[in-house]
Amino acid sequence: MSTHTPLFIEESHGYRIEVRTHFDFPRSNPMQGQFLFEYSVTITNVSGVEAQLLKRTWHIEDATGEVRQVHGPGVVGFTPFFKQKEKFNYSSFCPLQTMTGRMWGHFEMLSSKGETFEITTPVFKFAVPEEFIDRY
Repeated sequence: MSTHTPLFIEESHGYRIEVRTHFDFPRSNPMQGQFLFEYSVTITNVSGVEAQLLKRTWHIEDATGEVRQVHGPGVVGFTPFFKQKEKFNYSSFCPLQTMTGRMWGHFEMLSSKGETFEITTPVFKFAVPEEFIDRY
């Protein structure tokens, strides 16, 4: 099994977002076209501007080019507040019907001064590792 997990990084409005992806083979069903990918996100306030994460928007694209959007409050049930240099880590999952795909989006933030702004995520990719693909 592969332990290699790619790292995708973006810095936006003084916040650094790092994302790692991993194919979850045990919870996938390739014969049924069900591929489950885990992604782990670390958000770090590198700017000193204190703010709370209010909402998220994701764009998820599969290998056919179909894009779906997901909107919601916070991340995994949390709306973390970031003081200077603070980090927040979380993991979630993305089901796809194809062996590859990509995802990108943004978080809506509310500064301690009452101003809203968006921090963008990197575009991060999902791919079934070579060792899981049968070649006949």
